[in-house]
Amino acid sequence: MIGLGSCSLVQATELVYTPINPSFGGNPLNGTWLLNNAQAQNDYDDPDLKNRTSVAGTSALERFTSQLQSRLLGQLLDNISTGNTGSLSTDAFIVNVVDDSGALTIEVTDRATGEISEIQVNGLAP
Repeated sequence: MIGLGSCSLVQATELVYTPINPSFGGNPLNGTWLLNNAQAQNDYDDPDLKNRTSVAGTSALERFTSQLQSRLLGQLLDNISTGNTGSLSTDAFIVNVVDDSGALTIEVTDRATGEISEIQVNGLAP
């Protein structure tokens, strides 16, 4: 009898699961927090990262050389409109541009492998 008298009214509601990860229907604002926590826990170092060259990792001379090569190649291609042809040689490649009465041929040779790529465009008016 004492057990029945001490029972009171108990109510329960249904449990609702709300996912945290936005990939599975959670709040999209949780994405940044989850990513930051995952990156903080990640102690894996990419072994190929040291082999890649970034803009910050290049010297001033390498950047200057790259920009100069781009400028010279651009000037070489601009000269085609006046009927002038030419070539450009670098440490990595050789570019030959030939304009044969409206048929433009650009031949790029990779110095390391010897592989040759040829681009032909017809119908150009010099």
